Amino acid sequence: MSANSAESPTRVDVVLVKAGRTKIRYASELLHDDGTRLAVRAPWAGAGVRDFGFVRFEAGDVFTEYYWRDRWYSVKEVRTAAGLLKGWYCDITRPAVLTGTELVVEDLDLDLWRSADGTDVLRLDEDEFAESGLPERDPAAASAAVIALNELERLARGDGFTSLLD
Repeated sequence: MSANSAESPTRVDVVLVKAGRTKIRYASELLHDDGTRLAVRAPWAGAGVRDFGFVRFEAGDVFTEYYWRDRWYSVKEVRTAAGLLKGWYCDITRPAVLTGTELVVEDLDLDLWRSADGTDVLRLDEDEFAESGLPERDPAAASAAVIALNELERLARGDGFTSLLD
């Protein structure tokens, strides 16, 4: 479905699934869908402030999120309510599936953070990934997840996702 088609929704519910359960569901505005990559925008959907130590997500923050139907990750550009770029939070996921107005992505526990100035590129939750059992349960998916994390880290340390998101 193209974002320019008549049947294209302007609102999409993003559903993040983890370990077979819905982790979070939130409304977003569909910005773009070329059949492979989707872009949506949504306010911070978490309850209260989430302080990771290296970044805080809080009320008023705006996420422009990029999902792919053929890649094992999503990239979320994070800005303050005033438009100041905080950085990019990346989830390693199975490829996204859009059905009607529901965009479902399965979180595979690995994450990456790149600060706005590019000085911090952090691989996150590798311990959770190892403990998830995915490497034993689905070795092919685990391998795709690690390859995706490595690709995102390479991009984050290089052009900072410019080539990926333009």
